[in-house]
Amino acid sequence: MAGKEKMFRRLPFGVNLTFLFILMFFVFLWSTCIGSAKLSVLDAFKLLIAKLPFVGELSDISDISPVYKTILYKVRLPRVLLAGLVGMGLSVTGTAFQGLFGNPLADPHILGVSSGAALGATLAMLFGGSMRFLGLSFTSLAAFIGGLLAVFFVYQIACSGVSMRTEYLLLTGTAVSSLLSAIISFLMAQCREQLEKIYMWTLGSFGAANWQKAGFLAVFVLVFGAVLAAMGKELDLLAAGEDTARTLGVSVKWTRYIVIFAGTFLVAACVSVSGVIGFVGLVVPHCIRLIFGPGHKRLFVYSMFGGAVFLVFCDTIARTAAAPTEIPVGVITAVFGAPYFLFLLRKSKKGTVL
Repeated sequence: MAGKEKMFRRLPFGVNLTFLFILMFFVFLWSTCIGSAKLSVLDAFKLLIAKLPFVGELSDISDISPVYKTILYKVRLPRVLLAGLVGMGLSVTGTAFQGLFGNPLADPHILGVSSGAALGATLAMLFGGSMRFLGLSFTSLAAFIGGLLAVFFVYQIACSGVSMRTEYLLLTGTAVSSLLSAIISFLMAQCREQLEKIYMWTLGSFGAANWQKAGFLAVFVLVFGAVLAAMGKELDLLAAGEDTARTLGVSVKWTRYIVIFAGTFLVAACVSVSGVIGFVGLVVPHCIRLIFGPGHKRLFVYSMFGGAVFLVFCDTIARTAAAPTEIPVGVITAVFGAPYFLFLLRKSKKGTVL
């Protein structure tokens, strides 16, 4: 264990939390400054402070151009917040699934929610629809419902009577994901005029971010993030094995139900507003675990902040690296995540992954 990692593990929870919050704030601030219309850090800071309760009146923004105010409040800030919320949701779910399945290579999409959401979005793009709900488009609604149905289907297949083995659940999720991906490929081949639109959605983007989507996702992150965080003690005990956890009073069955239910709703909500973004829920929880330790009670909180920082950073690169065009954010997360995944895989073969 490196000295710096030991240092963070020894620090009090409040100190680490404060550090991560400050880091997240400055990454958010940096992201709002970057773009075709460059804002100074001071102006961006004043505009952000102006919207905070109680202290907003202390920030004088009268000397800032209305154009910059519009850019920050209506374009960049909702995008940054949405990216941060998606990062939080994927990271906390990845943390929960890695603890539940006892596998550091598990990620939020392992049960087929992303494939189900992608199929729902694909069908919505092909057959159209104008229905909106809570600011979400028909495509987002179809993706949300598709993700939920996919995991329900996986769970029903994996259940054998009243019992269910974890490996069956994971294998079923992999098989269903492959089947749904094949259906999506078939639909794309039959409807080539929509091919690019569908393909770009599957790579993830925050280009259509707005305050309604951010508000919708914030509710899911707060509610289901809290549910998952409340399962920290149970997941810590499950790390010693299911039999040991049962002996210590843990209901493995209900723990599994709650974690999968809450994680599925949270990931489905994330995917519905951003498309499929990989590696966030895999890389961030593992990095946080290495730095701050494996205890889930703190790991959930730290992972939420870490996920927000990572995805906002990646999205900023995605929208600026090849300006004026935009790179799908899923491409950027893969650039960072894939090498780290290979590193984890190698460590796993040696039996040294935490």
